[in-house]
This record gives sequence, C-alpha cells and structure tokens, in this order.
Amino acid sequence: MPEMLSPDAIRTLFSAAMSEMYRQEVPQYGTLMSLVEDVNRATLSAEPELARRLERAGELARLSDERHGAIRLGTAQELATMARLFAVMGMHPVGYYDLSVAGIPVHSTAFRPIDDAALRANPFRVFTSLLRLDAIEDEALRGEAEAILSRRAIFTPQALELIERGEAKGGLTAPEATQFVAQALETFRWHAHATVDRATYERLSRVHRLVADVVCFKGPHINHLTPRTLDIEAVQRQMPARGIDPKAVIEGPPERACPLLLRQTSFKALEEPVVFPADDGSPQAGEAGTHTARFGEIEQRGAALTPKGRALYDALLAKARAAASVGAGGEGSQDYETGLADAFTAFPDTVDAMRTQALAYFRYTPTEAGLAAAGRGEAASDIEALIDAGHVRFDPIVYEDFLPVSAAGIFQSNLGTDAQSNADASGSRTAFEAALGQPVADEFALYEEAEARSAAAALEAVGASAFASGAPRRAALAR
Repeated sequence: MPEMLSPDAIRTLFSAAMSEMYRQEVPQYGTLMSLVEDVNRATLSAEPELARRLERAGELARLSDERHGAIRLGTAQELATMARLFAVMGMHPVGYYDLSVAGIPVHSTAFRPIDDAALRANPFRVFTSLLRLDAIEDEALRGEAEAILSRRAIFTPQALELIERGEAKGGLTAPEATQFVAQALETFRWHAHATVDRATYERLSRVHRLVADVVCFKGPHINHLTPRTLDIEAVQRQMPARGIDPKAVIEGPPERACPLLLRQTSFKALEEPVVFPADDGSPQAGEAGTHTARFGEIEQRGAALTPKGRALYDALLAKARAAASVGAGGEGSQDYETGLADAFTAFPDTVDAMRTQALAYFRYTPTEAGLAAAGRGEAASDIEALIDAGHVRFDPIVYEDFLPVSAAGIFQSNLGTDAQSNADASGSRTAFEAALGQPVADEFALYEEAEARSAAAALEAVGASAFASGAPRRAALAR
C-alpha cells in the first residue's frame, strides 16, 4: 500500500505554493517578505537571548515560514467544504470572531494546526470569514445576492474528489497531495473578471464593500498573506523606503518588553483592474473597472493570555479606543498610540509578573542544572521550588490565534481607510457553527493543555513526582 503523506507535509506544500502564487499576483508582497527577513535577521543578531528563547520553543527554524492567510466565503456550504479541505492539511477551526465590532458583515474562525508537534512542523493558518447576508436590508437585493452565490462553485471537481479520497483513505499519497495542492490553489486564485454587471456590483458595494467582494467574483481570492516579524515597529518605519505605504497604526497592544497576543500592520489595499461582463454576459467584451481587495500584512506574535489576562487586555484596549480614535486618513493616530501606551502601563511587563499573576500561559522546560541535579537524585517535587532553584525555566507560549478588534482594523485597511469603529457586537456563534458543521475549538483550553503537558514533561525530565494538571496555574494564583 502506498505511503500516505502526513497532514503537516501537505500543509507545508500548500503554504509554500500559496506564497509563490501570491508573490506572482502581488509583487509588493515579495518586497514585504524581503523587508521582514532583513528585520528579523537584524533583531536576532541584536538580541541573542530572544534567539535562544525562540530556539527553545522550536520557533526559530519555522520563523521564515510563519505566515497566515485570509479568505471570505459566501455560503454555509462553502464554509463546510472549506473545513473539509483544511482538514486534509491538519488544520482545524479554532475560535469564533465577530467582526461586527467594526460594522463589518462577517463572522469568522481560524483554521490551524492545534497540537505542539504540528505547530512546530508548520504553523500556517487561514482566517476564514463567512458573509452575513442579513447585513443587506433590501430584501430583493439580499435575494439577488443569494442567487448569485448559489450559482458559483468555488472548488474544482478534482479538489472535491481528492478531499473525498483523503477522507475515505485517511490521507493522501505524495502524488495525490501534489495534485490536491494544485487543485486547492484554484479556489484561492485571483480572478479579474467579475461575475455580475457593474450596476449590480455597485448596488452591493453601497451596502458594504466586503459584500461586493464576496458576492461578485468567481471565488474567494486570498486577500492577504502574512509573514511574522520580530520587530513590527522597525518594519512599519522601513516600509516607505521600500515603496510600501503602511496603514497609520499598528493594530493590537502597544510595544512592550514582553509582547502580548498579536500585533498587525499592513500596506494599503491595492486598487486593481477588473472587467464586468457585457450585457450578453461575455467577459471578453465587458466593461473595465477597478476593485479593492488585496493587501499585504505583517504580524508580530507575543504571549498567549489566560482568560484573566485577556479580560485585562480587552478592558485596557477599550479604554484607549474610547479616549482617542483614528480618522479615515490616519488623523489622530499619534494621540491614539500615546493613549494606548498609557493605558497598558496597567498590564505587568515582565514574564515573572505575568506568570505569578496568572495573566499568560507558559511553556516549562528543564535546564541543564535541573537535568544534572536529577542525575544526582536531588530533584524537588514542586515546580515552583524547581524554578527557584534554576532547574526548570519558563517561556511564554506564543499566541497562535487572532483578535476581533485587530482583525477588524486590518479589514478597514482593506477598504482603503484607517478609520476605527466601535460598533456593538451582534455575532452568533451558534449560527456560524451550524454553517461550519462542527464546533470551533476553545483556544484557551488548547493553551492550558499545552502548558500542562510542558510542565509534566519538565517535571518528569528532572525526576520530580507526577504532575497534577494545572499546578503551575494554582501556584501562581496562590502568590
């Protein structure tokens, strides 16, 4: 029987192919990747301790490959099938994101690997949004949009066949995986020919430009890919010198000694030529127009926060956004950034404080001294005593997910504006999961489990007694 290629290997093939395709479609993305690589190299050279910490966490080797993509789907059937496609690559839906916090008519999840080994192999993730047609108040127009979406098929017949084959056989062979990746790329490819006439496009665009983006084209073109940087401020400063126009503010928390969660910036969305079909439906004789859809994004990832830490983060972010806002042209960005930094002085900025106050999740590893002590039969059984003795170290677990407000800010950039919005949320996780055909995973539970596994392994490595799940968290809370 032919050997099956692992989901991790298929994901690596797919992410590399996606990156190459996007470089060809959006040349500025290649420029952005080059800038990020230069900044990362300089940062690692200047901060050897950071390099050591990344190496301990298994992140150094994967740094240049780390990126995420984003797509927008139109129907429940598209979302459910996309979940099956991603499952072939070991990517599972994690978290529910309501982007109505910025008046954007989508709700989303992130498909990503979820266990430690898969994340080390390749952490590629795709932020996947589903259009909420209830944003179209005009009943006739909503029905028209539904009819347009019902007529399109965003997956090739071969892709569907290979998904079914992978499900039936429990995987794909190397030749099948190569074919699968090639067919899957067709779903994410840019199509410059609209499927509706200009008048329909403009009516949907007046409802919301993202409605037009989802409804009026053959498929859910990938709208950005994202490299990971170790110094997002440096990238933001250097983008203009590379001919890249950055958005006014970096989304997420402010610059800190101990990075939190996720920070993102991007270059402005591109205005690209498209063709609207002629009255007889012929795209070749159609009418020229433009559409704004794709852009470049950069991310810097920090510590994954506990529910307690996340509640503090959300409160401080809300305080900063209420005090100062950013206009469509970036007006007020300096006031906002100053207010954001001021607000976050209330969030502890050392790993010791973040751990003892149970604000973040940590990965525990044995030190050389701890392993040597274990060899002499000198191990302690309490992880806090082991840490104090220098026998076990801890590093923040990297946040692998997304932030609704930050994602909304990037979406606003995609619309050609830096304006912030603080609309009331009105999402429906139940409706989204019904469309998806399965529940989304709880990201907090995933981080807690990863922390517990690392602590158990560290204790075993230094010869300590069996680890009771959650002990570091309880010890931290007791201090």
